[in-house]
Amino acid sequence: MSNHNPIGIFDSGIGGLTVASAIKRALPNESIVYYGDTAHLPYGDKSKELIAQYAVSITDFLLKEKNCKAIVIACNTASAAAYETLRDSYKGTVPVINVIDPMIEEVISDDALSNVGIIATKTTVNSGVYQEKLSRRKPKLEYHALATPLLASMIEEGFYNNTISEAVLKEYLSDSSLKDINGLVLACTHYPLIKKEIDRFFHGKVKIFDSAEVVARKLKWILEKEHMTSDGAMAEDHFYVSDYTAAFEAATRIFFAREVKLELCKL
Repeated sequence: MSNHNPIGIFDSGIGGLTVASAIKRALPNESIVYYGDTAHLPYGDKSKELIAQYAVSITDFLLKEKNCKAIVIACNTASAAAYETLRDSYKGTVPVINVIDPMIEEVISDDALSNVGIIATKTTVNSGVYQEKLSRRKPKLEYHALATPLLASMIEEGFYNNTISEAVLKEYLSDSSLKDINGLVLACTHYPLIKKEIDRFFHGKVKIFDSAEVVARKLKWILEKEHMTSDGAMAEDHFYVSDYTAAFEAATRIFFAREVKLELCKL
C-alpha cells in the first residue's frame, strides 16, 4: 500500500466533517475520502447489528474501491456499535480508529481532572459507552453524562455563535450535574463548532475535550509511527453521500469550513 493512498472517513451523515476538517489541519499533505451515509441517518434509531452492516459495507467501499490506508469512524453511534466488528474484520490490514477510545485515553491521562462532564446525543448517553469506559479505566474519576438533544439539529441549521445558541447552551450547561466539573467531553462530532461558546460559558476554567482534534492527533501519531504519512504530492479529496440533497451540500460548509462537492454513491 502506497503512502499516497487516502484516509477513509465515514459518518452517518455530514457531522463527521468536523473530524475530516481537523484531520486536514493536522495532516495537510494527506488525501481523504469521506463517506456520509445520509440515506440511513440517523443511526441512533437503528439496531447495533444493522449499524455494523452499514459500517462494514462502507469500509469495504473505502478499502476495496478507494484503496484507503486507514479508516476513521467519525461517528459516536457507529463507533459504539461497529468498531469492534471493523477492528476484528480488518485486523492486520489497516488501522481503524473510532472517536470514543482516543477521547477516553485523553481524559484519563490528565491527572489534574477529578470531575468530568460528558455532553452528547440521547443515543450516546443512553448507550453508557463513555460512562462504562471511564469507570473501568479510572474508577476514582467522577463523571456526569448529560443528553443535549437540541444541539446537533441547532448546529445543522446554522444556529451557533449567536443569541439562540447562547440561550440553548446556557440552559443545558447550567444543569446541576455539570456544576463542579473541571473537564468536559464533547461526545458528538457536531459539537466542535460550539467549542468556543462552551468555553466562554465556563470562563475558560473547564478543560474541553474536542473529539475532532483528539482523533486527528491520534491518527497523526499512528501514521507517523507506522511510517505511512504522505508528502502531499498527490493529495486529492473526495466526498460521497448515500443520498443527496442540496441541503446536505449547503450544510457541508458549516462542518468542513469550506465548500465541497458531494458525489452520490449508493452502496
